[in-house]
Amino acid sequence: MSHSLLHFQMHAQLYHLISFLVSMTVVLWSTPVVKNLGLKSGQVDRPSERKVHQRPMVRLGGISIFAGTLSALLIIWWTGGFGFLPPDKEWEIWGVTLGGLAFFLIGLADDLFNLSPIARLLMQSLIAGVAWWVGVRIEFLSVPFDGLVQIGWLSLPITVIWLVGMANAINWIDGLDGLAAGVSGIAAVVMLIVTLFMEQPAAALIAAALAGGALGFLRYNFNPAEIFMGDGGAYFMGFTLAGVGVIGLVKSTAVTAVLLPYLILAVPIVDMSAVILSRLRHGKSPFSADKRHLHHRLLRAGLSQRLTVIYIYALTLWVGSLALAFSGIPSGRGYALGATMLLGYTSWQVWRNARASN
Repeated sequence: MSHSLLHFQMHAQLYHLISFLVSMTVVLWSTPVVKNLGLKSGQVDRPSERKVHQRPMVRLGGISIFAGTLSALLIIWWTGGFGFLPPDKEWEIWGVTLGGLAFFLIGLADDLFNLSPIARLLMQSLIAGVAWWVGVRIEFLSVPFDGLVQIGWLSLPITVIWLVGMANAINWIDGLDGLAAGVSGIAAVVMLIVTLFMEQPAAALIAAALAGGALGFLRYNFNPAEIFMGDGGAYFMGFTLAGVGVIGLVKSTAVTAVLLPYLILAVPIVDMSAVILSRLRHGKSPFSADKRHLHHRLLRAGLSQRLTVIYIYALTLWVGSLALAFSGIPSGRGYALGATMLLGYTSWQVWRNARASN
């Protein structure tokens, strides 16, 4: 490896570290400010039969996550960390960044004014369509025994479903203290590692900023939580994760790379799919709120909030480690083995606690 190439790679990795740390620092500083403003303005999430928390909680923490992520990306942009991207790549970065802004605003409006599900879905679909238009597109699907297949005109509806679906999937798992922030943070770290390995440094910068923001927010959001992220934070993180997966991995022509985002985000994807199918099977609207999610089922089995959240973290870390192994990252199989052992231990703790409670 030449000296100039080594210097460039070390310089690029420094930008990713800066992106992570700036985002985390802004979130750690701004979250108490947002909490105080939310309490003064009365913007709180009140307890109900479907919800787990027992006291009114400020639900505007997504403002801090968004502010941290955006601050990090702007600083990296101003200092030249994105380098000289070709026009198509630059449009992709803008598509994910500005699309994330729009999804955040939709969620914030829902937090403040309680939008109808149809209104939210229409606005989200419109923004996802614009993101597709500027280049955030799924153009290949991996077909078993047939490799990659160009999907042509199906690119638009499939991309919209992916972007909108992931935004809502993260929102749907945001039912326990620290659950959505932790799952998103773990997924963002895995995305960061994989996109760097796949030589997609611009997408990795977004993943680094999102990881820093999500994990920094856990300081105030893990059980017992002081603040919730609300729909604004969940929609923003879900869309951004999905967008990074598209521009950093799905656009690759490698079969394994195309599959990686779906594997990294398998936990919220499977949870959302199972809940929708269960609601339809029982003759209910897919948008009707209920207690059919994985975390609700684990709570009914007798687990504490903390153990439930930690178990779902372990699941997310496990599928993320499988993504590392499939991507061909050195020592990826070792990470997968370690995560499998962690999941096994956590599963044993879940079984033991469920048995004791019954």
